[in-house]
Amino acid sequence: MSEVINTLSLRIKDDMKAAMKAKDKEKLGVIRLILAAIKQREVDERILLDDQQVLLLLDKMVKQRRDSIEQFDKAGRDDLATIEQQEILVIQSYLPQQLNEQEIEQLIGQAISESGAQGMKDMGKVMAILRPQLQGRADLGAASQKIKAKLV
Repeated sequence: MSEVINTLSLRIKDDMKAAMKAKDKEKLGVIRLILAAIKQREVDERILLDDQQVLLLLDKMVKQRRDSIEQFDKAGRDDLATIEQQEILVIQSYLPQQLNEQEIEQLIGQAISESGAQGMKDMGKVMAILRPQLQGRADLGAASQKIKAKLV
């Protein structure tokens, strides 16, 4: 394995130590989940994750929790939905600054004009342009719905 400079993983490990010292059990639990997911992927693929790969992993973890919240809300389990929401906040603290609605709309408009998209058949072209810009900074599912609304 080649040595990869991974400042995000180091920051997460430092935050774990700080959470241990502060006896912050909730934050510590989420950080341990993050580190376990990183380690699992590194062992499975026999690689050392760089910051970009860690961001993708964190983004996936947020999406999983949003899906869980949706299911818990349907089942009337507000207590579990609240726990998932708190975990999202900890995970998002390691993601880049989230884009606001106006910024997302602006990027979607640029991507549509840049790709020359005419309708739903061009959805893939638009998403290919947007994915790198939105990854970790916005909910790709919500962005996809906005694109569909504009391309219809």
